Amino acid sequence: MQVSDASSRILAALLESRTGQQLTTSRRWRLETALKPLMHARGLDSLDRLIIAIASGGDPLLAEEVVEALLNNETFFYRDRSVFDVLLSGALPRLQRAREGTKKLSIWCAGCSSGQEVYSLAMSFAETKSRWQGWQIDILGTDVSKSAVERARQGLYSQFEVQRGLPVLQMMRWFEQEGSQQWRISSQIREAVSFQVHSLVNQSPPRLSFDVILCRNVLLYFPPATGKAVLDKLAAVTAPGGCLMLGAGETVIGQSDAFVSDPENRGLYIRNCAERAPALLHGSF
Repeated sequence: MQVSDASSRILAALLESRTGQQLTTSRRWRLETALKPLMHARGLDSLDRLIIAIASGGDPLLAEEVVEALLNNETFFYRDRSVFDVLLSGALPRLQRAREGTKKLSIWCAGCSSGQEVYSLAMSFAETKSRWQGWQIDILGTDVSKSAVERARQGLYSQFEVQRGLPVLQMMRWFEQEGSQQWRISSQIREAVSFQVHSLVNQSPPRLSFDVILCRNVLLYFPPATGKAVLDKLAAVTAPGGCLMLGAGETVIGQSDAFVSDPENRGLYIRNCAERAPALLHGSF
């Protein structure tokens, strides 16, 4: 299927307007692969016909389905394990000491995709239950993709997905097999977390304060101005002493002054106290 420049530009503009994500020229090869199943299901034989169908307005859900198909929902359990370990062994113990008075900890996994990151955290807390006895641990996962959030809520994964980054002992402890090739995470872990559909670009953060924010492998899809705006949003709801974790190929350096590197925990970031925290006003983003 030949993808014309005009079709590519229109679809890239649709994706950016709905999610803030930029479909760069180097990534436009994904259009055919990502949209082919949807086009086949709708009986459309070209991207031009798909665009005409969207523009006609006859099917209000079509544009949403196209955006969903273009989103990259790549994730796996304990992704970038070394930085994950820094969070678990360095940042969380520090926060535990700082929050001893309230015994409350709030964690936001922004751009959580199908939930593996959220459940990785929940399993880690469950496996150190005695350390967190009496604590209220709130773990929220959000994503712009409705289908990804629904998958996350179900906690049902393929054999391949549970084997990516997840040790066998954890798989056997926290998952139950369903059928021959699917595994569902235990109700204990599912009940320890929550999920909701949320746009980092078009909506204000879901809460006013978080002790830990994970926003990994999300910013790299945004143009610079959008990425800076998102970082400012995250800084506005990072609690004093809290931290931010980005993806392995992401950094705040040259992107935003709202965060600086955490001197105690390599790979994490803390809010820049020298910078005034951005105001978070309804409708200001």
